[in-house]
Amino acid sequence: MTESQVKTFTAQIYMAGDINQAKMICRKYCYDVGLCVTVEPIDFIYTGGEEAGFRVGLINYPRFPSEPSDILSRAIDLARTLRDELSQHSFSVVTPTETIWDTRRDSTR
Repeated sequence: MTESQVKTFTAQIYMAGDINQAKMICRKYCYDVGLCVTVEPIDFIYTGGEEAGFRVGLINYPRFPSEPSDILSRAIDLARTLRDELSQHSFSVVTPTETIWDTRRDSTR
């Protein structure tokens, strides 16, 4: 039996859109770059409405340890891929220390 430990680091992608399409995009992305993620349904409830979406999770997996900066970089790259392929405007990436919001929306709207 083998046991490994690494410093914990997580990155969570939050985005609206079809979870089944998101899973297909994640599947291809993970296959192409060598990655494992979780994909969970999530509902966004906001003033005046609600929207279905998903959360994609990345962790520092002890079998294939990575630097936090590499995990964050990969999460942002995957989030941009999902945003573009799902025709979304924005996403958030949440880590233990920061939240990044990325949007294609014009700031004047």
